Amino acid sequence: MKGTVIKSTGSWYKVLDEQGKTWNCRLRGKFKLDGLRSTNPVAVGDYVVLQPEADQQTAIITELPDRKNHIIRKSTNLSRKSQVIAANLDQALLIVTLAVPRTSTGFIDRFLVNCEAYQVKANIIFNKTDLYEEPEMDLLHQLAGIYQPLGYECFKVSAKKGYALDELTLLLKDKTSLLSGHSGVGKSTLINALEPGLNLKTAQISLTHLKGKHTTTFAEMFPLSFGGFIIDTPGIKEFGLVDFEDWELCHYFPEMRNLFNQCRFNNCTHLHEPGCAVKEHLEDGLISPSRYRNYVNILTGADTRE
Repeated sequence: MKGTVIKSTGSWYKVLDEQGKTWNCRLRGKFKLDGLRSTNPVAVGDYVVLQPEADQQTAIITELPDRKNHIIRKSTNLSRKSQVIAANLDQALLIVTLAVPRTSTGFIDRFLVNCEAYQVKANIIFNKTDLYEEPEMDLLHQLAGIYQPLGYECFKVSAKKGYALDELTLLLKDKTSLLSGHSGVGKSTLINALEPGLNLKTAQISLTHLKGKHTTTFAEMFPLSFGGFIIDTPGIKEFGLVDFEDWELCHYFPEMRNLFNQCRFNNCTHLHEPGCAVKEHLEDGLISPSRYRNYVNILTGADTRE
């Protein structure tokens, strides 16, 4: 029997089978994956093979077929390990706010690098636009001017006011989509606006720290009445990257990838080498200073926690 993991709570998984039945599942004893470096061997969105148990309510996950793609981040507890957030995605939507809380370009770029590395199409959703004053709207237009030419679609929405939700509905229709972002950016409110029947828990912003309160504890996949699935994830304070070599990082910045082999040195890090095409484009205003700055921060390991 085959199914899709729709919720992971650590040792137990909820799996939706091909007939529409939900099973509570455990992993087979000594379940291992070759080369596994993540803290969780099975993630939401994974396609799995099940073996029902005698009660016909629980089952054992016996096999994990190859993933189409996945999104991972560094484990917060085990720095040498990673956490698979979700698998087999058609796209990822990064929910961004420029008011309270404010999402930094450092966080945005780390998320986009991860999507590029694991071959997941990424979109940027600017939420809470009903709260924006002129400075925030100016910043939004500046950021859209940076990211849209690179292939990242940008959407201006307000979950609270219902602004531009029709555009998001078309974007999500018949796709498996991951929603991610800081706590407090309005992921659950946005999902409730798109699919009111889900009635996900929401919380107010903490006035003390101007940050969101966690309302989503585990990643969970929900069916959409208009077709497709949406994966809600816990709010992420930081997005640590794993498994990237220095020489390959620039390949996950499209504007730098397009300059491949144009630098004087094949192993150019785009930091201080002469004859660097990336630095030349930066000086000519063809590469965003914030994008380059975030590239350097990632490459050098600078602390970019928000």
